[in-house]
Amino acid sequence: MLYIAFLRGINVPGRSVKMDHLRGLFRDMGFDSVRSHIQSGNVFFETDEEDRKVLADTIGAGLREALGYDVAVCLRTIPEVEALIALDPFKDVTVTEGMRCCVVFTTERIDPALELPLLSPKKDMEIIGASPYEAFVVWYLIKGRPPAAKGFQRHLGHDATTRFFHTLVAILAAAKKGVS
Repeated sequence: MLYIAFLRGINVPGRSVKMDHLRGLFRDMGFDSVRSHIQSGNVFFETDEEDRKVLADTIGAGLREALGYDVAVCLRTIPEVEALIALDPFKDVTVTEGMRCCVVFTTERIDPALELPLLSPKKDMEIIGASPYEAFVVWYLIKGRPPAAKGFQRHLGHDATTRFFHTLVAILAAAKKGVS
């Protein structure tokens, strides 16, 4: 099974990790065909293990031991990411220069009763839609700056990580390279 690990807290200020080192850590944990895409913690790997909780716990513990800090691990398969992209969740958004369309990957199920759209108190983020483990969020830049990362932590959980939608499309394409 090929998984994409979306990791939180990789190559943010104070937490620099070279991708060859990160790939080596995944190989050391016993994973096969390990590859990465860009510097923000997107790792592709193969394993026979199908229990995601076991996988996420194994990866999280291995990274904590090697790096010295906790890293949230959100695991998805290629068909799952294809399905997310096919939803075209931002099709009704008129994007301007001051906006960014993002997908927030969570490790915990999003409350299906969450009333959407949901605008952050600072009006710098808006959840416009959700699937069980992903939220589709529009960032509104204020004075050219992105919003604080923890704006929806109460609704989406502590262990979540964000990717721009256009970056997610590129991650999927990279993950599919070499897959038969």
